[in-house]
This record gives sequence, structure tokens and C-alpha cells, in this order.
Amino acid sequence: MECLRFLVKGIVQGVWYRKYTSLAMNKERIVGFVRNLPDGDVEVVIKSSPNLDIQKIFDILYEGSPASEVKEVLMQECDKEYQFSNIFEVRY
Repeated sequence: MECLRFLVKGIVQGVWYRKYTSLAMNKERIVGFVRNLPDGDVEVVIKSSPNLDIQKIFDILYEGSPASEVKEVLMQECDKEYQFSNIFEVRY
């Protein structure tokens, strides 16, 4: 497993969700990115590592920003290759 892809559903666009998520992921030294999708969901892609705490990822994604309302977070293994920098970033 090279990476994990999460789909975050709910009120997650226009509420600073990506900013809060990137700050929390960087604090935990998690590499990956977050971006809005055209359907209103948010996509989060995480570079996998042996010591990755999946529960911590879910905690961050469900917490979001103060104005967000996360209804569901779906996780799957990546089905394509992604390029990662050395940090967690917001992509547009």
C-alpha cells in the first residue's frame, strides 16, 4: 500500500476545512494533500508509512474546521500514483 485516499462528505467546502486539515496533518508530520472535488466532497490523499496511525487520520478528518459538518469519511487504497512533496499541502 503506497497511499490511502479518503473522501470526506458533508459540509466541507467554503468552511476552511482544507486549511484546518492541512494544519493538523502537518502538526502530525503526515505527508499528503487535500483538495475540493466538483461534487462538494473533499479528497484527502495520504502517503503511507509503517507507523501511520489510521485512527489519528480519521480523528483529524472528522474534526475538520469549526464551521464544517462531516457526515462520512470513506477510505480506500489509492488506485493511481500520486506525486507527494515533503509536507501536507492544500491543492487546487
